[in-house]
Amino acid sequence: MGNESEKEFLAAYKQKDYDCPSVTADVIALMIRPQESDNYRRNSENKLSLLLIKRGGHPYKDMWALPGGFLQRGETVEQCALREIEEETNVAPVSLMPVGVYSEPGRDPRGWIISNAFVSVISEESVQQVGRDDASDARWFDVSFEPGEEEGSHILTLESGDIILRSVLAEEKTCFGRTSFTEKEGGSIAFDHARMIAAALSALRSAAKDYETILDFLPEEFTLSAFQKVQETVMNVSVLPANFRRMVSGYVTETGNYERGSGHRPAKLYRRSSKGEKP
Repeated sequence: MGNESEKEFLAAYKQKDYDCPSVTADVIALMIRPQESDNYRRNSENKLSLLLIKRGGHPYKDMWALPGGFLQRGETVEQCALREIEEETNVAPVSLMPVGVYSEPGRDPRGWIISNAFVSVISEESVQQVGRDDASDARWFDVSFEPGEEEGSHILTLESGDIILRSVLAEEKTCFGRTSFTEKEGGSIAFDHARMIAAALSALRSAAKDYETILDFLPEEFTLSAFQKVQETVMNVSVLPANFRRMVSGYVTETGNYERGSGHRPAKLYRRSSKGEKP
């Protein structure tokens, strides 16, 4: 046996001799949406919204869940995530940031299923969610993720019209700058998706301190106001436009193009600066 060639080893190898889990990908798809203020003197505020689908079949039938599904032969988990969210909602993210791997025994009542969670920030212009494939509906939920009364606890609230989903989570551990969560109260969100959402929001807020991370989510050409809107809403901060322009000047370069279809003075379009390139 020790003298066999790799070809001989592979010919005798039987994958069915080993237990194999099913693999899925789930996507925390976020969008920055303007919300009109009741006070006409104030500008509209930006809200962070999350895309959820209403499950059309068991398990967790008629409950809200993240878009996602099973890995198919010949594709990567990233390709699976992009395919599933487009099949279920007609939304195509520019890029995906890994959140974590969820492999706890019993996390899915169907059996041994490992999920890979990803987060993305999608531009409002690219959204045409329609709820299809195995989803009976798709909606954007406004997101609130705030500290709870107990140390290390967080309250996740998702609202869409008269639908309110709420979960109380506790920080489980932080490793390599990423925090994982356990769900203490809730049950209104299918599977362990509340944990994924909490981990994604925590990771995104931490990563968004770096302008390069926000640029990863933007299209090839973008306005500075779109760049600022994503940064401010994710971080829950407010910066004067002139200050923001100065802070990101080393990260972006003018393209010479202008935004089309706007009802006001067209805004300049920018692109990400190449390393060593002068803005």
